[in-house]
Amino acid sequence: MTNSMSPAALSVRVFVNANAVDVPTGATALDAVRAWNSAAADAVVAGARLITDSRGLPVPAESRSSAGSIFRVVAHRAADEFEG
Repeated sequence: MTNSMSPAALSVRVFVNANAVDVPTGATALDAVRAWNSAAADAVVAGARLITDSRGLPVPAESRSSAGSIFRVVAHRAADEFEG
């Protein structure tokens, strides 16, 4: 029996900082960022940047992406920076 799945079925389209990125099905948010920009992914791993969803809420790097996921990579600021 042959695999009838098309290559498109093996990937999903997500958006990182408003850029369309195709990633394998089951890819994490960090995988999606890395597919868009490896330096940005390295900054997330280092703790200098943070992945958020379309509403600006933090998304764990290991969370699974799904078709149409929207991720943004933003500066990571410590909570105590806002306590003036």
